Amino acid sequence: MSNFLARLDETVSRYRAEVATSREHLALLRWQITERHALDDRATFPGHVTTSAIVLSPDHAQVLLIDHVVIGRWLQPGGHYEPAEFFHQSAAREAVEETGIAGLELHPWHRGGDLPFAIDSHDVPGKPSRNEPAHIHHDLQYLFLADPAAALVAQEDEVHAAAWKPFSALFEIAPLAAGRLISVVSV
Repeated sequence: MSNFLARLDETVSRYRAEVATSREHLALLRWQITERHALDDRATFPGHVTTSAIVLSPDHAQVLLIDHVVIGRWLQPGGHYEPAEFFHQSAAREAVEETGIAGLELHPWHRGGDLPFAIDSHDVPGKPSRNEPAHIHHDLQYLFLADPAAALVAQEDEVHAAAWKPFSALFEIAPLAAGRLISVVSV
């Protein structure tokens, strides 16, 4: 098993034991790990790994979102996994690239570790221009804190805009993470 798959297997197992609810089976992701799919390659189907950053203001009242060019809706910053020592570093890199946010800090909930706050496996429409079929993103979601007064600069090729929105906007975008935030972190 590759180093990436071994780390992912350990991370998913730990997530299921320590964080996941009894309804979070992550069956397809676990099967793909067992089958040794190259989950760090965006050309791997039926799914592959993405990482995303749920960036909160220090008082948890606001969340940093992007208006995604291709998807055409507001989402948390994130994207296809890029090699990093820790999964949360891939998520942080995406947030900084897409929003220009400075001073990003891993949320204390993570206790400095790499355990995802949520893992959301969701359907993604195909991209005919890339000859890409509909598939699954296994999104490892991490919490971060940042100052909402910091300047934002949207990455124009992927993002129409980056903006701070009320925390409640997260329920439409990442309902698992939003619900978990309400129950385990003071929001």
